[in-house]
This record gives sequence, structure tokens and C-alpha cells, in this order.
Amino acid sequence: MNVHVIRNDDDLTAALRDIDTLWQAQTGSADEDKRDALIALVAAYEDKHYAIPKVSGLETLKFCMEQNGKTQSDLASLLGSRSRASEILSGRRALTLDQIRTLARDWRIPAAALLEVEVA
Repeated sequence: MNVHVIRNDDDLTAALRDIDTLWQAQTGSADEDKRDALIALVAAYEDKHYAIPKVSGLETLKFCMEQNGKTQSDLASLLGSRSRASEILSGRRALTLDQIRTLARDWRIPAAALLEVEVA
């Protein structure tokens, strides 16, 4: 088994198959080194060609509302203010931590998905 740069999806498929055969490689062995190198190559290729786009907390909220049939009025009822719901949905106001907690608890939207922070 040779380790080489992944240039296309066929190379990616072959690398994933090789990783599968090396998954139980003994610690400290050459096979473990090959597996780890292949994993790094796969990650680099996937980051470049299949990157997951970053989504804002507002986009997440709007998507969850759409998928669950929630309206601006529903959000206003949950947060206690029609104007606050309007400001949030228009992007003029960010969600507060208390609002994020409320959405996580009552609408079961993961709090981390609503936060406007970078996760490394």
C-alpha cells in the first residue's frame, strides 16, 4: 500500500478503503504511520473539496423555524416581545445568552448552533 497525494474522488475512495484495512494497526507500527498519514491526507482533501459552510446563529434559527413550522409570532411569544423577535430575525439585534437558552430548552435547538463564535 502506497501513500500518495489525494487528487480526486477516486483517490479519496481508495484512501478511505486503505484506512479501513489499517484501522486496527498496532501502536508504533509502520501500518499505524500509514493510517495516520492517510487520515491527514483525507482530512486535507475533504476540507478543500467538501468544506462544510459556516452558518450564522441567525441562519440556524431561521432554518429551524422553517423546518418546524414556527413563525415570527411564535418567536415573539417565546421571547415575550414582538419587536425583539422582529429585530432578531432582521439581523438588527443578536440573540442574548438567555434567549439562546430559552430556544435550546423550548425549541430544542442546540445552543452551540445559535452562538456567534468560532469553534476550533
